[in-house]
Amino acid sequence: MKKSDFFNRLSVLEKKLDSLLRVPNEKAGLGNGVIDRYKNPVLTAQHAPLFWLYDLNPETNPHLMERFGINAVLNAGAIKWNNKYLVVARVESSDRKSFFAIAESSNGIDNFKFWDYPLMMPETNVPDANIYDIRVVQHEDGWIYGLFCTERRDHSVTAADQSAAIAQCGIARTKDMINWERLNDLVTPSPQQRNVVLHPEFVNGRYAFYTRPQDGFISTGKGGGIGFGLADSMENARITEELVIDPRVYHTVYEVKNGLGPAPLKTKYGWLHLAHGVRNTAAGLRYVLYMFMTDLNDLTKVIHKPAGYFMAPEGEERVGDVSNVLFSNGWILDDDGKLYIYYASSDTRLHVATTTLDRLLDYVMNSAPDGFTSAETTRRLTELIDKNLAEAVVKIEALSDDKKK
Repeated sequence: MKKSDFFNRLSVLEKKLDSLLRVPNEKAGLGNGVIDRYKNPVLTAQHAPLFWLYDLNPETNPHLMERFGINAVLNAGAIKWNNKYLVVARVESSDRKSFFAIAESSNGIDNFKFWDYPLMMPETNVPDANIYDIRVVQHEDGWIYGLFCTERRDHSVTAADQSAAIAQCGIARTKDMINWERLNDLVTPSPQQRNVVLHPEFVNGRYAFYTRPQDGFISTGKGGGIGFGLADSMENARITEELVIDPRVYHTVYEVKNGLGPAPLKTKYGWLHLAHGVRNTAAGLRYVLYMFMTDLNDLTKVIHKPAGYFMAPEGEERVGDVSNVLFSNGWILDDDGKLYIYYASSDTRLHVATTTLDRLLDYVMNSAPDGFTSAETTRRLTELIDKNLAEAVVKIEALSDDKKK
């Protein structure tokens, strides 16, 4: 390739990326009254900077071919920092290894741009084979913590099994979102841990964690759902007792697995939680998002929990590396009550949905809980129909009386 061809190709790539980064995002249709989805993903593999993908020296890469492949950008922690909306995305390279990279936006819904360098996460004395799905939590102790899944090879199995792994909760902290200090992994009574979330406040002077106890890397085994436990410190975080506060239940959207998403939001009515639930289908596992609320003072007491899912994959969201999946581990609440929910679809791309705290409270506190039988579901629908039809009759009669007058 001539040098002129090299630079012509580079110019085309630069214009394409610049155009993508400038695309405004718009709400996608009328919505359901609870949330507003947006037409475009906020981050994809195509948003990666060119200097991540290419050796830009024509002498060493004369054909301007990719030297580093990005497969997907997904499950992101989120935080408002220096008046910018920051997502700490899981970026998966073509070798299946994930790393964290921060992208920022001035409005939280579009024009997200990656920082120049990925987040260089320090390692413990046992190297991570893979890290992913970070929850970013501003704790009242003054630190910003990142809790993420660290995956390592399970050496207890034979060499014939090269997929067996052990998952634990990695912990790091920062004061500036740039320099991170790695702490020891969380220790719990469970053989494996996924989707661990730090509560943003102390509980009786201790650090509180929401866990997902598992017997195996994939299978929860006797693990019963979303757990809760306390630790005395973050430097050597150890939970001696896990209490399941949101169990798995037969024939629900969370019958196979469930885990907390981002850290809960404190409201005057209780702590607002966003979680993911997994059920099995003929087409494989289906991941959806659901919500619940716990008591302000007793974090182990669920006081409101609407039936079914809060969000499920729609349209193109259903297609990707792992199809039929929604996952969220980051949201940002603004001072004016507007809420940004960052969610990934099918392990491929990152989206945003917006709502308000008032709308979410209305949804969680006034939507009926799961009755766990078809009869109860039918009864709930019948009650709503009766109510609406009765009110319609009253309105018609009132209108008729007005006309008579």
